Amino acid sequence: MAAEAHAANAAHAPSAGEYIQHHLQHLQMNFSFEGASQHSIIDFSLFNLDSLVFSLLLGVVGCLVLWSAARRATSGTPGRFQALVEMLYEMVDNQAKPLIRNAKSRKLVAPLALVVFVWIFLMNAMDMLPVDLIPSLWHSAGPSLGFKDYMRVVPTADLSTTLGLSTSVLLICLIYNIKIKGLGGWAHELVCAPFGTSKNPVFAVLLGLVNFLMQMIEFAAKTVSHGMRLFGNMFAGELVFMLIALMGGVWAWQFNPATGAFWLGLGHVVAGTVWTLFHIMVITLQAFIFMMLTLIYVGQAHDAH
Repeated sequence: MAAEAHAANAAHAPSAGEYIQHHLQHLQMNFSFEGASQHSIIDFSLFNLDSLVFSLLLGVVGCLVLWSAARRATSGTPGRFQALVEMLYEMVDNQAKPLIRNAKSRKLVAPLALVVFVWIFLMNAMDMLPVDLIPSLWHSAGPSLGFKDYMRVVPTADLSTTLGLSTSVLLICLIYNIKIKGLGGWAHELVCAPFGTSKNPVFAVLLGLVNFLMQMIEFAAKTVSHGMRLFGNMFAGELVFMLIALMGGVWAWQFNPATGAFWLGLGHVVAGTVWTLFHIMVITLQAFIFMMLTLIYVGQAHDAH
């Protein structure tokens, strides 16, 4: 009887590919608006609702944490929480000073970089939760609310999130290019850097086109690489956690001391612990790198060529 129950459970258990494929699916919504004609439909393409919701929630949490620290700050001996936030602020401010020499700009950019660091760290830290914890809860609640049971909880493992963040950094850089250099000065830089110009009108036009093309390539490369770096590292980390979870799943679904599946369960615990400890460094480092690149790119927007 026990053998039959074991066989039934094993038969209904998903394969490794099905398990990973299911966990890589996003909760999505599709909005479309019909025009005057029944045949004219403006389709706003699918967006990942889970990434959007978790990003907003963690952004609010990060802002509340920083606001709470600022509200409770005292001039006397700081508590542990205040000391931690002060250390983070000093770390960001020390990194910003040599990169952004304009003190007025630094008053805005340094706190912004601190928010970026805390926000991305919190989004990365969602990878530390057990793989099936939130998805299993959503599996019972989602369909009853009219949603599919897909749920991914790491926003930075979604390319749309990381590219959205890097595009926001690009917009900030464009704003500071115009603010610091003026619209005319920045337009002049677009056609005169990096190869300069020429007194010959024909060569001046050709160099202007080449310079403009190089500037556009530079902006695009910075934005794409900025987002792809964070996405690639977090997506790889998420996959490793899924593979480790599969080891525990095989132990749970096919438990039989004679087959050696017990060692998969032990390996699940050991590998999960080791990778989690290592991943603490990864999520912190990735948040720091994204913050530093933000400061570097905004600092470059202040430099004249």
